[in-house]
Amino acid sequence: MKLFRFGQPDHEHPGVVLPTGQHIDVTHFGEDYDESFFASNGPERLAHWLTAHAHTCPEVSADERFGSCVKKPSKIVCVGLNYAKHAAETGAASPAEPILFFKATTALCGPNDNVVIPKRSEKTDWEVELAIIIGKRASYVELDEATDYIAGYAVHNDYSERAWQLERGGQWDKGKSADTFAPLGPYLVTKGDVSNPNALNLWLNINGEQLQNSNTDDMIFDVPTLVSYISQFMTLLPGDVISTGTPAGVGMGLKPQRYLKPGDVVELGIEGLGQQKQTAVSYQ
Repeated sequence: MKLFRFGQPDHEHPGVVLPTGQHIDVTHFGEDYDESFFASNGPERLAHWLTAHAHTCPEVSADERFGSCVKKPSKIVCVGLNYAKHAAETGAASPAEPILFFKATTALCGPNDNVVIPKRSEKTDWEVELAIIIGKRASYVELDEATDYIAGYAVHNDYSERAWQLERGGQWDKGKSADTFAPLGPYLVTKGDVSNPNALNLWLNINGEQLQNSNTDDMIFDVPTLVSYISQFMTLLPGDVISTGTPAGVGMGLKPQRYLKPGDVVELGIEGLGQQKQTAVSYQ
């Protein structure tokens, strides 16, 4: 099942993609895709509701704006240097354990919203990533049980201001959390519809030029490992997002380095999960 949210910012409605490809409005289900929805087995309940009500749901126009496919997660946990070739392009050794940092939830936006280059930004960079959406409360999860705690997967662009991340001291969060730096979606694809999250093609283009082209099989730490590992340090709540790292081809790794400027068009996608498109604009 593919879940999406549509409408104006802060006023989105829940939607579902039917097997026919039709996008329908499921507002009358009465719930949005938030912590309460996932904590109460929402995807299964919604699927059951659709068997009786799908035919009465209005179709969503192709012109509608897509919002983040998850509403207000309690946290976005990100993994750094998790692709072997990306670690190599940055000159870093492959980590012995996952590198973790947080991204502010205020960075969340729709998959096709403009990306705003922050005020005084020097080095705004791109990162296509596979996002894991947590389906139930997870704490001290064993590796062989990790997938039981996953609701599904989505496309995430982990935008990063590299000067703030790496040259200003402190933690990486400073370079990761600007408004619009976390477009998520367009779809949350439930885990049963993703045969192997550790073998998905993912890509990113800037102005039509492909700069990232890889597969999640290059991840150093795979999906179950990340869920289990992170749960040893914090409780993951339903609807929380884990962003699993980016492959080679980011602006920081190019020679010469290259960063976003106003007017640049960023397109990205992951096999079976959908595509995003953002246009870079200056901070106003």
